[in-house]
Amino acid sequence: MVSAFIMIKSSAGKSEGLLSEIRGHDGVSEAHIVAGNYDIIAEAAGEEVYDVMHTVATRIRDLDGVVDTRTYICME
Repeated sequence: MVSAFIMIKSSAGKSEGLLSEIRGHDGVSEAHIVAGNYDIIAEAAGEEVYDVMHTVATRIRDLDGVVDTRTYICME
C-alpha cells in the first residue's frame, strides 16, 4: 500500500466546496482545510504509486477551483 499527502491550493472562497468533493473521491482517506501556503491537505492511498498519482492527476487537479497541487509520497 502506498500513501501520500496532497497539498491543494484553491481559488478564493472555494475551499469548503472543494473539501467535500475531495473527501468523496475513492482513494482519499482524509482531507482538511488548513492555514498556510496551501488551503487543503488530503491523504490518499492506493495499491501502487500510479494509483495515487492517477487520483491527483485526474480527480483532484481537474476540480473547479483547484489552482495548484503538490504531492508527497510517504516513504515509510
